Amino acid sequence: MVDDRHALKDKPGRLIRASAIFAGVAGLALAVGGGWLGVLGGSWYYFVTGLLLFVTACQLWRGKRSSFVVYGFIVLMTTVWALWEVGFDFFLLAPRFDIIVLFALWLLLPFTLKSFPDSDRPGRGLLGAAVALPILSLVISLFFNHHDIEGKLPDTVGADTPQWDSQQLPDSEWHAYGRTSYGDHSSPLKQINAQNVNQLKVAWTFRTNDIIGKNDPLESTFEVTPLKVGHMVYLCSPHQWVFALDATTGKQIWKFDPQVKDDPTWQHLTCRGVSYHETPVDAKTSDGAVPPAECKQRIILPTNDGRMFALDAQTGEVCHAFGQDGQIDLKDGMTVKTKGFYQGTSPPVVTRQMIIMAGAVTDNYSTSEPSGVVRGFDVYTGKLVWAWDPGAADENALPSATHHYTPNSPNSWTLLSADEKLGMVYVPVGMSTPDIWGGNRTPLGERYTSSLVALDINTGKRIWSYQTVHHDLWDMDLPSQPSLVDLKTSQGIVPAVYAPAKTGNIFVLDRRTGKLIVPAPETPVPQGAARGDCTSPTQPYSELTFQPKQKLTDKDMWGATMFDQMVCRIMFKKMRYDGPFTPPNTQGTLVFPGDVGMFEWGGIAVDPQRQIAIANPMAFPFVSKLIERGPDNPAAPNAAHPPGSEIGVQPMYGTPYGVDLHPFLSPVGLPCPAPPWGYIAGIDLRTHKIMWQHKVGTTRDATPLPLPFKVGMPMLGGSMVTSGGVAFLTATMDDYIRAFDVTTGKELWSDRLPAGGQSTPMTYSEGGKQYIVTAVGGHGSFGTKQGDYVVAYALP
Repeated sequence: MVDDRHALKDKPGRLIRASAIFAGVAGLALAVGGGWLGVLGGSWYYFVTGLLLFVTACQLWRGKRSSFVVYGFIVLMTTVWALWEVGFDFFLLAPRFDIIVLFALWLLLPFTLKSFPDSDRPGRGLLGAAVALPILSLVISLFFNHHDIEGKLPDTVGADTPQWDSQQLPDSEWHAYGRTSYGDHSSPLKQINAQNVNQLKVAWTFRTNDIIGKNDPLESTFEVTPLKVGHMVYLCSPHQWVFALDATTGKQIWKFDPQVKDDPTWQHLTCRGVSYHETPVDAKTSDGAVPPAECKQRIILPTNDGRMFALDAQTGEVCHAFGQDGQIDLKDGMTVKTKGFYQGTSPPVVTRQMIIMAGAVTDNYSTSEPSGVVRGFDVYTGKLVWAWDPGAADENALPSATHHYTPNSPNSWTLLSADEKLGMVYVPVGMSTPDIWGGNRTPLGERYTSSLVALDINTGKRIWSYQTVHHDLWDMDLPSQPSLVDLKTSQGIVPAVYAPAKTGNIFVLDRRTGKLIVPAPETPVPQGAARGDCTSPTQPYSELTFQPKQKLTDKDMWGATMFDQMVCRIMFKKMRYDGPFTPPNTQGTLVFPGDVGMFEWGGIAVDPQRQIAIANPMAFPFVSKLIERGPDNPAAPNAAHPPGSEIGVQPMYGTPYGVDLHPFLSPVGLPCPAPPWGYIAGIDLRTHKIMWQHKVGTTRDATPLPLPFKVGMPMLGGSMVTSGGVAFLTATMDDYIRAFDVTTGKELWSDRLPAGGQSTPMTYSEGGKQYIVTAVGGHGSFGTKQGDYVVAYALP
């Protein structure tokens, strides 16, 4: 019996055998994947580590202390390799170290060591010393910040006179999506300031009861920015229900339901806002007549099924003299009238006499889509006054029995801005669908794609245009409302327009002439389009840009562990990526920044007095892969219209290809390129320099465990700035509202939201109290928690 007990001590125990099996499986996986990566031209580290890990497994199985020596070498080699690749960057080091370090610590545990045979039990010295190095490296990396920019914006307020805007509002109000038609997302209110913002508390919460259902599109969102006029707050919900609330209590005063029906085949279900108009004393209709007596104050509502309503702002009743008993059909004059193919997702610009309406079309479905025509309607009668059709030979031809708007002409799905003093409306023009292959496009159809265009408010005639992407094959259009700023220079006031682009460029032009204020030189870009297509040899790069300065490499790939990081590196090497504007192809193209854009509909916030801007760019990667026609990808529709989505396989009927568009994610669902993915930044408009930039957003709501690592998260929505020196943001993927010091970008306050805050906040005052208001409803395709909340904050 004694001899038997001693014999047992000479064999490894179950823990060591289990450890050997783990090391063997992990080693084989790394060796196979690492060999594949090496053949593709990537790092051979994973292959070598896999072989050494398999040797470690064999020695562990035999219960040999030499397994600790081999594994200690793996730890040392990994530390040197990781620091050589990425330096002291915590979030890049972590997936390189996590499995390696955790397994070393497992082997060093007392009960694991006891599972070794007595005769060959290893000491802790060598492996313990080796594993201390990566742990020390991670600790040191916490003191390095490789991505933020520390600096300050000028803290002096500009000259006394506010910039000119026809909508000179009381400081207490917010009359348009960007507060005014200038699109500055800025308020002169200053009761809430950098010293007291941390005292904000919820003042009221309103719930719309508009709940997203199973028959609604994936892209169902609550993106509204409310308005405040008089004593009422106005907003719309995803199904375009309109609510008027008491500005003090948030209690509902009236509600209007346009009866938009659920339909999962639509690409979007969203309402970014409503528009407001008040009849001036000397008002006339476009025909010179006296306006109707009804609806002295009116709310304008576009809908996702292609209609537009005028409502009495006091009662919510339709304005009967507008169109056909309060509504007009925006599909009139179109060749394609299928509901959901033309959608009014963004509120129109409303001027003294006109409603100027653009709209979204279904992306990447076919070459037979509604027109992207921009139209001017009489604000009192709904009569069509003018049209600007960017795909037509006669841009201003009105529809008739013999003329329809041009199918597939470029559309403007986002928000417009207007300068009534200059008599111009500024249109950020998008793409003519399909977006990702352009071999069938004509020079006529591409004149204005991805351009900023200035139109005459009264006639719709084009005054100037500037193209930000030539022959756009990436859907890199202008997604944001342009911001109009009167720049104070040594030569006097220069009226400027700022146009954020999905590329991360912010194009700055004289809004009178369209001439560049900040240079944007034409720069050579990658070539080699798919069969039947072509590319522009150059693209304009603004000198005011957030576009990453360095191209991605496989060193930049990320993951939760070294295993999914290795898979990301393999996927990266298999795709084509030559930097921005790499042409789409059947191999698969990495689009970075992705086609969701560095900027989206939220735009930028501008303090015109201080001459500064707050931006919240993001850098999130996408994959674009053209798919040849075949049995699973027919050349023409052979079934019902598929569920609307901008992610996944999209048919692009009428072209030689379909396209698969999806985020570039690791096997566990994390973005493959490493964080940060989202920032908040401050721009000095006197110098057009980015003075500070900080990553914003945590992993709190994006991982199974609620760990609030501040990595800089993707976001949808914009910022808002006040004269109290505070900027507000709710757009990040974690469920928070945050306040920032405008001068330094320091986070001053945050509060937990009941759902995703993919919207743009606004502010107003009522009864001497300033309120911060934001919609909190989440975003379907973004994956954030959905809800139906509107939350207002105020000081106690």
